[in-house]
This record gives sequence, C-alpha cells and structure tokens, in this order.
Amino acid sequence: MDRKTYTAELAGLRELRTEITAAEKAVAAAQKELDKLTAQRSRRVAGLAGYEGAQAPAIAKASGLTLADVVRIAPLLDPTPAAVRAAKADDQAAVTTAPAPAPVAEAEPVSGPVAAVAPALTRPAPTAAEDQAVVEQPAPTAPTAPTAPVAAAPVVPPVPVAPVAAPVHPMVEAGPRELPALPEGPAGARFEAVTTGLVSKRPNFVQQARSTVFLDAAAGTLAVRDQIVRVDLGARTPGEILDAVLHAAPGTERVYITAGAPWHDGAERYSTLKDAVAAWLNTPSERWTTAVGSGRDRLAGHFVHQRQPVGRYAPAAAPDSGSTEIRSMGEWFDPDGADVVTCRDAFRLLWQALRRHWDDAVLMGSPSQTGRDLWSRTIPTTGKWAGGYPVLSEELRGLLHATGGQGRTELILPPRVPEQLPALVEYDRTFAYAKHLWKSPVGTPRRVTAAAFATMTEAEQTKALMSCSHWNIRVTVPAGWNHVGLLPAPVTGDRAWIYPSRPGETFTTWAGGAEVHLALANHLGPWKVEILGGLLFEDGKPLDEWGKRLKAAWADLTNLSRIHGDERQRTAAYLASRAVRSVLLFGLGGFAQRPRLVSGTTPVGEALPAGVEILGQDSEVVTWQRQAGFSRDPYAHPEWAAYVWSGARAALLDMKYRQGKEVIGYAGALHAKPGTVVYFGTDGIALTERQPWPYRGEPGDYLLKGHLTGPVEHPTSQEEYLKLRGLGRTELAEKGADQ
Repeated sequence: MDRKTYTAELAGLRELRTEITAAEKAVAAAQKELDKLTAQRSRRVAGLAGYEGAQAPAIAKASGLTLADVVRIAPLLDPTPAAVRAAKADDQAAVTTAPAPAPVAEAEPVSGPVAAVAPALTRPAPTAAEDQAVVEQPAPTAPTAPTAPVAAAPVVPPVPVAPVAAPVHPMVEAGPRELPALPEGPAGARFEAVTTGLVSKRPNFVQQARSTVFLDAAAGTLAVRDQIVRVDLGARTPGEILDAVLHAAPGTERVYITAGAPWHDGAERYSTLKDAVAAWLNTPSERWTTAVGSGRDRLAGHFVHQRQPVGRYAPAAAPDSGSTEIRSMGEWFDPDGADVVTCRDAFRLLWQALRRHWDDAVLMGSPSQTGRDLWSRTIPTTGKWAGGYPVLSEELRGLLHATGGQGRTELILPPRVPEQLPALVEYDRTFAYAKHLWKSPVGTPRRVTAAAFATMTEAEQTKALMSCSHWNIRVTVPAGWNHVGLLPAPVTGDRAWIYPSRPGETFTTWAGGAEVHLALANHLGPWKVEILGGLLFEDGKPLDEWGKRLKAAWADLTNLSRIHGDERQRTAAYLASRAVRSVLLFGLGGFAQRPRLVSGTTPVGEALPAGVEILGQDSEVVTWQRQAGFSRDPYAHPEWAAYVWSGARAALLDMKYRQGKEVIGYAGALHAKPGTVVYFGTDGIALTERQPWPYRGEPGDYLLKGHLTGPVEHPTSQEEYLKLRGLGRTELAEKGADQ
C-alpha cells in the first residue's frame, strides 16, 4: 500500500465512522421507542391477568411473547406445575400400564436390590477424606484476644437408661408424611438434567444505588445523608409518611423504618397481625398508588409480612414514574433500641466493609437481594465454570425443595429430659453458615440406585457419602440408643420434620451426605442406614469466594465493634456485622428458590384470581396471596442451600476443632451427656449444664449466650422456651460468664 492509498483509506474510514455514529443514534432512538412499546405491552398483559378466565397461552400468542415471559410479567397466570407429583404420577402410570423399559448401557439390573445397607464407618477415615468431613477448615478469624490452646473435649460415655416412649409434641399432632422418590424409566431422566439455556452468569453491569433515608417513625426523626430532620408524620399512614419524607428529602427511593413500626397501628382491630399489616399497606391515598413496575422489573406490589413488610408506591399522577419503597430495618438487623443515626452509620459501615472486598458492591433493598448480587460477582471468569453454573431441571429443584429441610428446631420433652431443669444454658454457633461454604455441589448430578450403591466397594461408598450428595434412605435407630435423634423424619403439621431417637424406630427420609455420614460414623455408635437411592454431585466451590469475602467483612466489623473509641460507632459496627450475617443467611436462602409467594389486591366486587388466600379486606380492596410455582430464575440453586443446611444440622450434633489438618477438639450435642439437651434452634442448642467447648471467635464456634440458674420448670412450648432463653441471656449479661 502506498501513501496515496493509505490517505484515501483514512478518509473512507472517517466517512464510515460518521455513518456508524448516525446508525447508532438511530438504533438508540429505536431502542427507546421499543422500550416504551414493550412497557405498554407489559402493562396490558398485567391488566389482562385480572380477568378470571385469563389464559397465559392466549395472551402469549396475542402479545408475541413466550409463555415464560407472560408468566414473569403476570405471575398470577403461572399454571404452577406440580413437577414432582406429575413425575411421580407418570412413574406410577408407567409401572401399571407400560412394559418395563429395555435395559440401557448404564441401567441397573431389574433384579437388583431396592435398598443397600450403608457400611458403619467406625474406622478412622484417611487424612485426605477426613479433610472433607462436615466441618473441615478453620474459617478466617475475627481478630480477638489471644486464647489458650484448645484442648480436646472428653468423650462422655453414654449413661445406660431404659428406653422410653417418644412423647407426643404438645404443639402439633404429627403423622408420617410421604416424601417423593426418584421415579424409574423416562420420568427419572428429568431428575438428572439441567434447565436448557438457564445459567448463572457473572453480570456485565453495576447495580444502581438508590437514594435511601432512615426514619424513626416513633420519634419523627429522619436521617438524610449527614443531616437529621424532624418530620410530621400525621397519622403515620404510608401516604403521609411518603409526603413528609419526600418533602424533606426529594428524590428519595427507599425509606427504612428503624423504630415505631407504623404497620402495627390499630392491630387490635384485626384478627391477625398479617391482616393489620395488609390493611396498613393498602391505606388509600390521593397522591400515592401501588407501584407494580413493568417488564423485567415488574414487582408484585406490596409484600405482606407480619414484621418486615415492604410497601412499594408510585405517584398517583404518574404511576409509571419512579417508585419509593417503605421497608423495615429489621430485614438487615435488629436495631435493639439504637437511634436512627446509629442505624444510618451501621448501613454506611456495612457498605464500606463490603466495598473493601467488592469494588462494585451496592446495597440493594434486602440482604437476600444484596447477597445474591454479590455472589454473582464472584462467578469465575476462567476455568470450567467461567460460562456460569447451570440451573437444575424444575423437577430436580422441586425434589430438593420437598426433601431438603432448613435449620433444626426441636424442643425435647420429658421423660427424655428432667421435668425440673437444673439450669438452662444456651450456646449459639457464631456466623454458623459461613463455616459450611467451602464446598458445594455443581453440575448435573448422577443418580445412584440401591443396586449401584451395593456394587460399590466400602471405600467407594464412603467417598460417595462424604461427597456433595443427597440420599433417599430408610433408617433404623439402633438398640440401646439413649441420645438425641440424628436424622430428620418428615411429618405432617407445622413442624414438617422431627428427629426420632427411640431404639428400633424405623423411618424413610431424605438427608444430605453430611448427616448420613454422621449417622454412620458418630462416636456413640452407628445407625442402620439403607440406601434407597441418591443423587451424587461433583464437588465444587461456587460459594467459597463469596463466603471468604463475607467472612472477612464480618471480621473487620466485629473487630471495629470492639476497639473503636466511640460508643455509637462500636454499636454501629456491631449492627453492621449482624447485617453481613443477614446478607449471607438470606442470600443463601435465596438460592433455595422456594415456590414464589405472590401478593396483590383486587377491587371489591371484582372476581378474585383462582387459588388465592385472602389476607384482608377493607371497603375498597381485597388483599390476597397465592403460591406461584417456580420462576425461571438464573440464580436458583437449591442444591447449594440444601447442602449447607445439611452440614449445619450435622454440626449441631458433632463439630470438630482443627489446627491445620489435626483434630484438636469437639463440640455439639453428641458430646454432651445424654438427657441434657433441651432445645435445638437452627444454629444453637440449649442444655441443662455448661460444656467445656472452647470459643475462639471463629465462624461456627459455640458461644455461651445465656445461663439461667435453676431449678427451672421445663418449657412445654417454644414460646415458653423463648421466654426462658431471654431470662438466661439477661442473667448471663448481669453476672458474667464466670457465674
């Protein structure tokens, strides 16, 4: 190329640049118009959902949207497929009407066993395997004063007692509840699959921060940036609160109520607290209406909750303009009497702590939203999962939802414990779930049948049970067992799960590998566990980086709450550390992606949507809610939540203290004397006596939280226990840990 040609090409390139710029402007204008038309279409689709006979397929065809898009815009039109029930029905139909499918390469022989007895894991596991046990690695430590070396807790020999009948719980009459099983044949293939085209990907955008203020509704004080403003809230209705706040702080998009709970005003007039909250959220206002958004940002109006409701409002004159939320500070932490300035400072410290570990951290409306957004920014950019983590099939997510419980809540009644308790001592696991994020299941699971498990060597069976897995099992409590139950059994009623402990009792259930392994390998004696089937995942670390950063932020704030010279800032730092806990706790719960609970309102006199539960009614609207099934959520990973919850339940029974790879101590209910455990509460337990469990300030450690000196009458309900727990915390605070 000569110089003349080069100059001519440059001139042509400039002309092309001009044309491209013009085309980009045209595209932007067209996109703006398209967004406007799309928003109009979304509003019309949402409006059609109010017709009782509305059908999603017809609306999808008329609007040019997919069925999934219509359901996302108007959740009421979701047909709510009962995936697991349908699969089970298909399986039963196949068994009764269809011939047995021809064997395939990986199918198990028809003559194989329907259950395989898992080996009792009484021998010490190899070092490499031991590193993968329930509570494996010491987590980053919140800086604390040096402590003495941890001594191994002595193993307490079981005290022989006569077996007693399991008492009936006074709060619920529970009966057995059948859980779904993995179906055979073609229906079973859907339980070893992922959802096509649905992957958790790292976002390529930064969340936009929303203008936020903090309001003490009892005192009428508003914290706006670095100013404190007195506001007149009138009768404290949503409209009057918004009028006062927007007058003092124009442009506000989010209001956190730190004290005063205006949604409980006049609650005595309603039969339930939820009815009172619903009525308050829907208080008529001339200037404000319920905000529902549009398109992908469509919201389901208000969220009705007894203590942490969310009200979403838009100006009545411009309902499609920006919205303003009224939320409870209790979503993030319990202010516990802290003033509005301290709450504002806590929020600021929280953001600063997270920004040290995420340069694009933004505090969203709830800790759940914030946790999932922060996690998405830890998705790897290299390696096997750089393209994102696939979302399991809807059938598999439904199975995990039905068979994977959350925290263990159990009140143990006499005669298994004394009628008169010598004391009530409460231990709480510090930042408990953060201990269990280092390993999680990834990818498409492999189904393990009873026959396949039976053909494994003992080493292979042990490895499978210690891997990320979920097992359908038949369990028998061993003869002579005199301690607490180890595995959850499904029951009807409010409790959903109980923990049988009567020798000889047999039940069928699902449990995570961590719990099954503990039942087979605990130091008191192995239980009989028969494998009916299971799901074996690849071991991965999708939550590890997220957990490490949150633990580091928590440690920073915990340290600041101890050493800061200003009392207000110490309190603010402590509250911010509690908020980090909420980000992790509720962020993890968000992965579970339970079937959505959608709430809404319908004018009095109009037909209500099908399948709704009425929450309340006034002279103008009926407030309702309904289950809306599973959404097409790219961040739905119930396998992660189920695995962490299983590990945390196991750690309530048996937790190892490690120094490097060496086990130097133990804690948990199985290391207390039989007959001394009174209560399990998600990440804590209550006993009748103190335990020699060391506390190092690390996530997962058992912290002495309360001590109520006896004799104490045994509580007969959870409400009674919570009252006694409060007394115990007060006594410990007054007398100190050395009482």
